[in-house]
Amino acid sequence: MTPLVIAPSILSADFARLGEEIRAIAGAGADWIHIDVMDGHFVPNITIGPLMVRALRPHAKIPFDVHLMIAPCDPYLAAFAEAGADSILIHVEAGPHLHRSLQTIRELGKKAGVVLNPATPASSVQNVLDLVDLVLVMSVNPGFGGQTFIASAMEKIVELKAMIAPRAIRIAVDGGINPETAGLAAAAGADTFVAGTAIFKGGPEHYAANIAAIRTTAARMRRRDAA
Repeated sequence: MTPLVIAPSILSADFARLGEEIRAIAGAGADWIHIDVMDGHFVPNITIGPLMVRALRPHAKIPFDVHLMIAPCDPYLAAFAEAGADSILIHVEAGPHLHRSLQTIRELGKKAGVVLNPATPASSVQNVLDLVDLVLVMSVNPGFGGQTFIASAMEKIVELKAMIAPRAIRIAVDGGINPETAGLAAAAGADTFVAGTAIFKGGPEHYAANIAAIRTTAARMRRRDAA
């Protein structure tokens, strides 16, 4: 099986000390750092840009998974690549030229991901799978942390799993992820879990236990589903 990945979303971190938070979360067992970039246009919130990614990059050696919730995204791909992104994720819904945008990410030497909003069907990525390293299913409407998990995302994960096989493409899920919902997503076929509130709750002394709880439940449910 593809190893599970736990990717804490720094959207739920303490923005006044992001460098410390990233060091703490990496030390607590995170596999990737998930960075949500929002523009106040494509989604109703504004977060950070390439300069912040560049500033944070020295604080952890694990991959930076940069999720662009912006439109248009093409003018900024090179900037985020140069800032230290290891993977760049773009939305199906954010522009008319998804294939070209994914090609550009690959040409920049980065892993390419495509993201589906809750109302977007799995079939929308059928024609770009050869350019994709990861498909991210949003299990909340993007723009804010702390939202309630949308259960219908599980059907989309099952559909994507069948569509992707046997390609080595990760299936990620983002939104309302905690040990319980991570287990449901793992049983459906997800192998990568983006979580914010459930990981950062309680402060740094709880990060390792919070990460372990998600990983343990997801692994157990995946084994059970495979049995």
